[in-house]
Formats: sequence, structure tokens, C-alpha cells
Amino acid sequence: MVKSNDRFAAVRGQFAGTQHGPYCDVASRGLLSNESRAALEQHLEQATLGIIDKSALFAAASKTRQRFASLIGADARNVAYTRNITDGIAAFAASLEWRPGDSVVLCEELEHPANIYPWYGLGRKFGITVKNVAQRDGVVPIQRILDTIDESTRVVAVSAVSFAPGFRIPLVELAAECRERGVLLVVDAAQSIGVVETDVSSLNVDVLVASTQKGLMALYGLGFLYVRPELAETLKPTYLSRFGVAQDGHEASLGDPATARYASGAQRFDVGNFNFPAAIAVGPAIELLLALGPSAVQEHVFGIARYFTNRMLDIGLPVYGGQSNEQSSHIVTVGGKLGSEHDVAGDLEMSKLYEHLVANGVRLSIRRDLLRFSFHIYNNSDDADEVVRLAEQWLRRRSSSKRAPANA
Repeated sequence: MVKSNDRFAAVRGQFAGTQHGPYCDVASRGLLSNESRAALEQHLEQATLGIIDKSALFAAASKTRQRFASLIGADARNVAYTRNITDGIAAFAASLEWRPGDSVVLCEELEHPANIYPWYGLGRKFGITVKNVAQRDGVVPIQRILDTIDESTRVVAVSAVSFAPGFRIPLVELAAECRERGVLLVVDAAQSIGVVETDVSSLNVDVLVASTQKGLMALYGLGFLYVRPELAETLKPTYLSRFGVAQDGHEASLGDPATARYASGAQRFDVGNFNFPAAIAVGPAIELLLALGPSAVQEHVFGIARYFTNRMLDIGLPVYGGQSNEQSSHIVTVGGKLGSEHDVAGDLEMSKLYEHLVANGVRLSIRRDLLRFSFHIYNNSDDADEVVRLAEQWLRRRSSSKRAPANA
């Protein structure tokens, strides 16, 4: 059993969703805390009464940006608001000066479409090539990526944690190799942010994109884009907004748009009014993560995932990748083969197990033919134990069914 300290036990009480069965699906979306809901409801009340103070909204958005920057070890000037992962990747990618014949290296088998389609979109417009690297047992060997890089390669695009099977990639090693080769490393942090301790300076990545509905435990429709400072200063965003230029005064003041300087750092990518409700909702969640400490959060959540992995293996279920190791994360997938299906597993037995778990109040998902369980700060070993108990129940019923006479 995983020992959870009093701080995390208290955190669990802030998430009403934990009272309705094991919630093991942060890889799809995180639970909203009572505090985030209260902040959002206060905003909605002000909107209902017509008493919104827009300057206060800007202040709240600025505070949330600063909190996110602190979470990843960055300066707020190097963080821009986006709508989601795709938006962040596309905004950055479109700001590069592409040359005919340039290429991008990625692994289509493991990347989410959010980190695939933007690059193919650029290919249609600028003639760049997407070079696909094959995965092996659910991971992309670093050497395969490096062997694919050539003189045409401008970008390597990876996920810090894959959405299935949920394995981590050694970013420090990859970033160092990319930097040595003069190649930019773009990191999709959708599945890692808020759970995996992240320091962009230590990782030495060029670009990191995140969204707020998963590990940041908030709403759809908001994301963040971090760009390494030295790189950001060389970029010219495709979309230019009043918020993307260095100009004081009211938001509607025009100044001289012909000569206006870009805002410093990644904030040149800010476009129009922000998604204020989403920024207000995610603020308390990031503050909670900072208060707990990113290292403590990772230790707690990874500990639950390891415990769950061992228990599922003990009862004879096929955890993809086997026992926890250096590539494991807070995502644990169950099934024998990495495939292509979502929501319904190609393996009929796994589909039946999924249906049994869902019918008994477990919230999880299916990705790439694998049952995907994912944990966060509001989970504890009781959640893992309950899932294992239900899985054992299903195994016993399956065994009894197979032993029963055909004409019974």
C-alpha cells in the first residue's frame, strides 16, 4: 500500500469527483477542484450581474500566467496564452522561416494528432517534409530519432509522455543531442504538465506546449506556449495582436501598427482577449500544485501508479511494458498489444473488462487498444485497490464461465 501523507489526504477532499468511484482518467481530463469551481462561479456571477471589471480579468490572467511560468521554471515573459496544444504548436511552427526541403522528425504511432497535423499543414503550405520514426514496444528509441536527423531537419517533435501507452521520453538527452545538431526540440506536454516535474531550463527544450484540462485540472479551450528566450526573439508570429506588441496604455490604443515592436519573449504570440473563465479556473489548480511542490506531486502520483502496476501484474493482467521502470509515468495501460482503436479495445476480453469496470463506477479510457488508467494528486491507494478488486471479480467470473458446461 502507498503511504500518503496528510497533505495529499487533505487534497483529496477538495475534489468532489473522488466521491463517485475511482477516477483514473486524468489523461483524458482532470477533476475540477472545489476552489477552481468557486473561482469560476464568482466570475459567472459577475457576468450575470454585469459587474465584471475587465482590468481585474487582465490581472487574473497575468497572475495565472506567472503561476504557470513558475511551475515550469520559466519567466512569465516567455509564456504565451493559446487555445490548446494544436494552437500552440501551429503558432510557433508558422513563425519559423521555412526553407524548401526542410523536414520535421516525429513518431506518428505514438504522437497525438495535435502534434502531427500542424506539421503536415505546414508541409502543404511550405513544402516541408514530415519524417516518421517507427516506435518500438511503445517508445521511440533516441537513436532512431538521431539517425533520422539530417541536414534538412529543422524540428524534432515529441511528447514528454505519450498519451498511450504513457511512457516518458528522456528529454534531457534528446534536447542535448538536438542542440548539438542545430535542431529545435518541440515538446507536447499535454500528458505530463501538472504531474511530471518540469523545469524547462534543466531540460533545455526550445518549445513546450501545454493545455489546461488534464494535469492542470481545469477547462478545455486554454493552453500555454513556452519558447526559449533567445529563440523567441527571432520569431515573427503569423498573427499579430495588440497584446503581441510592446505598447503601454489601454488595450484598444492603436499606436503605430506599422512600426510597433513585438512584445518580448513568447508573449508576442498572445492574440486578442484571453479565455478569461479558463484562466480563472486553472489559477487555483496551479497554485495548489506549487504549494504541494512539483517534486512531491510526481513522487506521490508515480508511487500510486507503481503500486497499481504491481497489483495488476500480481493478479495476472497484462500491464503493457511490465513492471515500472525509468520510462514509466502516472499512466498505466493494460493489454497485450499496442493498436489503433480508441474507446473500444480490439481485444474482446479487454473490452469486457472495461465494461465491467465502468459499470462499477471506475472512470478510465481506452487508447490504442489499451485500457488506460491515469492518476493525479487526488488519487490514493484505495482507488488502485478498488480497481484491482473489481478486476479480480471479473477474472473470477470469466474463469467460472469458461469452466461451465456448454449445455448447462
